[in-house]
Amino acid sequence: MILKTFVSGMLENNNYLLIDEQAKEAVLIDCTSYIPEIKEILNNYNAKLKYILITHAHFDHVLGINDFHENFPETKILIPLADKELLENINIFIDKFMVGMDAVEIPHVDEYITENSVIKIGEQDIKVIPAPGHTKGGVCYFVDDKIFSGDTIFLGSVGRTDLPGGSYEQLRKSIKDILNLFDDKINIYCGHGDSTTVGYEKVHNPVI
Repeated sequence: MILKTFVSGMLENNNYLLIDEQAKEAVLIDCTSYIPEIKEILNNYNAKLKYILITHAHFDHVLGINDFHENFPETKILIPLADKELLENINIFIDKFMVGMDAVEIPHVDEYITENSVIKIGEQDIKVIPAPGHTKGGVCYFVDDKIFSGDTIFLGSVGRTDLPGGSYEQLRKSIKDILNLFDDKINIYCGHGDSTTVGYEKVHNPVI
């Protein structure tokens, strides 16, 4: 598979485009803003954007959804079920924590997902891994021997837990559970900043 990373937005979020060349299918993981370049890349590979997968419903990971929905109306937008309330109250969050930012339209959702949801790109399953702690419904996605961690795991760090729905103890358990699931060589692609590996985080992550 082909992986392309786009850094977008005022908080420099990572948005990941994963393309299965054989199946001609793609998924976008997190959606900070509309990125016109993605349409050009998909056209070059003759690929269809099948899903937009959201790791958690904080505003900086979802603000591009409605523009993408307008430009890719057949793409399904999937968001963790336990973050439904957080998404629906996005403007309360923005008003409280992003002073001066205008209110936004609630992002479009096609399906709320759980760890039992079946998501595929080509012949590969995309595993939904519950990762509460940064938010109630935060998840990681595992596909093509890669973990996409959202704001759960950063390089040698963790997501903040002082926002609504956050819990340090839950986050600590989530990270330990995730790292214990996978081989040390597995790469972790974070919601912000550089990527890391399972092995590095087992040694250097402060919650371990």
